[in-house]
Amino acid sequence: MKVAVLGAGAIGAYVGAALHRAGADVHLIARGPHLAAMRRHGVRVLSPRGDFTAHPHATDDPGEVGPADYVFLGLKANAYAACGPLIAPLLHERTAVVAAQNGIPWWYFHRHGGPYDGHRLESVDPDGAVSRVLAPERAIGCVVYAATELQSPGVVRHLEGTRFSVGEPDRSLSTRCLDFSEAMRTGGLKCPVEQDLRGDIWVKLLGNISFNPISALARATMRQMCLHGGTRRVIETMMRETLSVAEALGCTVGVSVERRLAGAERVGDHRTSTLQDLERGKPLELDVLLAAVVELADITGVEVPTLRTVHAISDLLALRSAA
Repeated sequence: MKVAVLGAGAIGAYVGAALHRAGADVHLIARGPHLAAMRRHGVRVLSPRGDFTAHPHATDDPGEVGPADYVFLGLKANAYAACGPLIAPLLHERTAVVAAQNGIPWWYFHRHGGPYDGHRLESVDPDGAVSRVLAPERAIGCVVYAATELQSPGVVRHLEGTRFSVGEPDRSLSTRCLDFSEAMRTGGLKCPVEQDLRGDIWVKLLGNISFNPISALARATMRQMCLHGGTRRVIETMMRETLSVAEALGCTVGVSVERRLAGAERVGDHRTSTLQDLERGKPLELDVLLAAVVELADITGVEVPTLRTVHAISDLLALRSAA
């Protein structure tokens, strides 16, 4: 099995190191000091489950890698439309793209069935720009429940969680999903193949859609948002509105708002990825988290006034931080 990791940051390098440990032919595509460190010393993983070092091939040139069986996308979703020149050399006719993204993916309605089958969401696939680069039929969905960070170039600190749920848009138990799952599990990760991954997408989105923008607006940690009464009520309302949109699309989310909040509070003083991006001057990944659900509310006729308000304010923040 040949796997190219495009965007081998904290999550990508962690997955690549695990797959290499499982015996896969892994190629990490990165840049800068992180790439230089991985070339010299490999990927060093520091984890409560045991430290290890892997030495997969690392490069900044996808042409050096050539076509792979799987491309694991470690890029932020807002970089997908522009990744064409990077991903094209990695593709052959049957290459699967494992998209480890937060929020609503560009393939969401691909082989969805029902009245919205094939519908394109402008907020996540503007003018079809992402679909032209990443054909939906290549997509294997992936919901990440692992937390990692780059402690230093070439050094990944694994904080918690090892689950990477994967699934086909058409809900089939495909050979390509099962083979990828087996390689991930051999490398020490949990990788269940879900027949309907969309349920997992909404479970994770409940937290991302609320905590991520509010954390950036308030400059607050998870615990601080949960303990502040007013903010907690706003987050509860955002979650309930999100559940209403999911239900209108025929997706039952198997977790309550109360359970989701309790889990977030236990995380403690963690800064969300959106807050970290804001502090580092990086683009904010809010379209797939918030704008997409507002767009879904438009097409399903669900009222989401709190989501609309937070979206308007956080969208202005994203524009100002990018200026």
